[in-house]
Amino acid sequence: MSHTTVNGATLHYDDAGPADGTAVVLLHGHPFDRTLWAPQARALAAAGYRVITPDLRGYGESDVTPGKVLPADFADDTAALLDHLGVGRAVVGGVSMGGQIAMEFHLRHRRRVLALVLSDTSAPAETEEGRAFRNRLADRLLAEGMGGYADEVIDKMLAPYNVTALPETAARVLGMMRATDPRGAAAALRGRAERPDYRDTLRTVTVPTLLLVGADDPYTPVTDAEAIRALVPHAVLTVVHDAGHLPGAEQPERFNAALLDFLRTRPS
Repeated sequence: MSHTTVNGATLHYDDAGPADGTAVVLLHGHPFDRTLWAPQARALAAAGYRVITPDLRGYGESDVTPGKVLPADFADDTAALLDHLGVGRAVVGGVSMGGQIAMEFHLRHRRRVLALVLSDTSAPAETEEGRAFRNRLADRLLAEGMGGYADEVIDKMLAPYNVTALPETAARVLGMMRATDPRGAAAALRGRAERPDYRDTLRTVTVPTLLLVGADDPYTPVTDAEAIRALVPHAVLTVVHDAGHLPGAEQPERFNAALLDFLRTRPS
């Protein structure tokens, strides 16, 4: 684990695999941290890729910025981290909120994107109802902390059957959620409520694109991934069976197989 200061915040990150390997940066969702990607980081590094997994500001061990953190802030942090590491271009991927940050990165720094990997995410701007919900949830987390929320959503983050069938995975995911600083989670929720509509920029994507989605994801179902594929016709869509919102954690072997196959066969 290493750290650096970018845009006024200290970010902690892991940088695994050979320094001269193709760089793959993976962005976690809310309310998790970089260790969500541990199964992918191990597999990619073993296959010769350089894997960069940051704790987004407000999450994990990175600094908290109270108030509001926009997707643009997270995307610019990622670009600054790549500058620090001397990485000009990278495969940029993310799950859920991390997928939206990857889309924002493409919007703001598209020349730096070798390929996109979007897992269990959605492209439209937040609805009015969704904005109100995210702001209410931010208020709640600041008032109550993360514990009650984590307990309520574990069987939505993971498919309900996996909460029982994969107790170690469930414990790991719960641990990340409970350890998140409520101020960081609330700031990201408020920023995410104001995210732009990414559909127009997705129509301009020319780089190789992989879409992954858990077959039983209640938050961003398969139809959301199909909607992105309709915008990016050359995109490859893989539905990960026996998984919910976090297929990389629930079915890492299936997820990794699809990811590695995509990376090996993508055009240079």
